[in-house]
Amino acid sequence: MLTIYHNPRCSKSRQTLSLIEENNQAVTIVEYLKNPLTKSEINGLLNTLSVNPIEMMRTKEAEFKEQNLKGADDETLINAMVATPKLIERPIVVKNDKAIIGRPPENVLTLF
Repeated sequence: MLTIYHNPRCSKSRQTLSLIEENNQAVTIVEYLKNPLTKSEINGLLNTLSVNPIEMMRTKEAEFKEQNLKGADDETLINAMVATPKLIERPIVVKNDKAIIGRPPENVLTLF
């Protein structure tokens, strides 16, 4: 079973979900903008992805600049993702103890 942290307004997220469905993979969809992730959930994703918080962020979003997050410490970045879910890179796809960021969408194929 896959879980996709999905934003239906994002073309890459939609493309990744389509690849999952085309390959007949069971999937749980988490629309993280409607149901924001907790700090614990974000930390879990960071661990599963094996990335630093900055690598899981959309650094080109206006909110990133507005919140002066460039050069911020990990705790500040995690708190920013909790407070502003739009800053979380998308999509993130998880299967068991593995996760990928679907950029490009074909990255998801490694989980099948």
